[in-house]
Amino acid sequence: MTADRDVSLESQLRSGSITVRDFIRGLLLSERFYRGYILCNSNERIVEQVIGRVLGRSVYNSEEVLSWSIVIAGQGFAKFIDLILDGTEYMDRFGYDSMPVQINRLIPGQAIGEVPIYQKLPRYSEYWRDKLISSKMMMSIDQFNTYSLRRASVASLIYDKPEGRALTIWTLLLSIGSIGALIIVLSIFNATFTVR
Repeated sequence: MTADRDVSLESQLRSGSITVRDFIRGLLLSERFYRGYILCNSNERIVEQVIGRVLGRSVYNSEEVLSWSIVIAGQGFAKFIDLILDGTEYMDRFGYDSMPVQINRLIPGQAIGEVPIYQKLPRYSEYWRDKLISSKMMMSIDQFNTYSLRRASVASLIYDKPEGRALTIWTLLLSIGSIGALIIVLSIFNATFTVR
C-alpha cells in the first residue's frame, strides 16, 4: 500500500546508494514497521515475523524463538536485526543484492507445498487483539454480535409494520404530519397566487 512505502529508502535503492540488504534493514528499523509490527506483538511473535519475512523460512523450533527473544529483550530490536542481516544464513542465501524470498515452498514428494509465510503470519496475533479488546479500542465478536442484533431491532422498528398501541401512535403521528404538510403547501400556494 502507498501508506506503507518508504519513498526515501526506495529512492536510495534505485539510485544504487544502498544495497538490498540495507534497504531491508531500513524497512525493519522504520517507524512504520515499529508501529505496525513491534508495538502490537510479543517478542516471540516478532521473531516469527522477522525470520519468516527476512530469512524466508519458518522458525525451526521454540528454542530458536526463545534465544532470539532473549536477544531482543536484552540487546534491543536493532541488534536483533543486525545479527539476522549480518548472519551467515542471510548472507549465504541472499547476499547484499538479492531480495529475500520464501525458501522450501515446494517440498519434494508432496503434492502441496508450504503455506506462504505472509498467509501463515498475519500482522498481529490474538495477543494484540485481546489487548485492544481489553482497552476498549476494539469490539469482541460477542460484543459485535450483540450490537448487530440491537441494530437489527432498531431497523425492525423503522421498517416493520407496528402493532397494537404502537400502530395507534404511528397512525396519529402520520395523520398529524400529513395535515401539517398539507397546511404548509396550501399556505405557500395561497401566498404565491394571491394578488395584492
